[in-house]
Amino acid sequence: MTADTFPVSAIVASQRPHRKDAARNYDALLAAAREAFAENGAEASLEDVARRAGVGIATLYRNFPTRRHLFESVYADEVNDLCRVAQEVADREPWDALTSWLGRFVAYTVTKRAIREALNQESDVFLACRESMFQAGGPLFDRAQQAGEVRGDISFDDLLRMVAGIAGTSFPDEAQRDRILGVALDGARARR
Repeated sequence: MTADTFPVSAIVASQRPHRKDAARNYDALLAAAREAFAENGAEASLEDVARRAGVGIATLYRNFPTRRHLFESVYADEVNDLCRVAQEVADREPWDALTSWLGRFVAYTVTKRAIREALNQESDVFLACRESMFQAGGPLFDRAQQAGEVRGDISFDDLLRMVAGIAGTSFPDEAQRDRILGVALDGARARR
């Protein structure tokens, strides 16, 4: 499966403008929104997002008519990146591929946590994102499990929930989060 065959990829492609200057503004707004949501949560100021992107508020609204549209676009873009990473690491050794992808999943959960409450979890975008994430990461998990690297008594969903739970916890620094995540992943690893 290629990165552009995931359901979320079609959503992202349909939203991105074709003109180069408009696409640049769109990308800058997504990056700025991602930062603002990570720092300030779902209540981040749209004026701050536009300022960070170096565009006017009218440009923000031209690209994202509502706050919800901006949330969904950031969320879909994050999941699309997560799918792309799965493709990039697929040729690595099974455990390395899975843990590399999970490292990117941790970064994704920061954005997800900030906007999850603002999105209806049954929206078409949310459902396409979830399906895409499972299509991208599931094969990495299956491959690692078949190689005897991951315990046979856990599922991909179990692993994602564990990692998301850790990533969603507040830590004084990333080093502690990474250390605890490493301990948890050691527990998911098959004993040799």
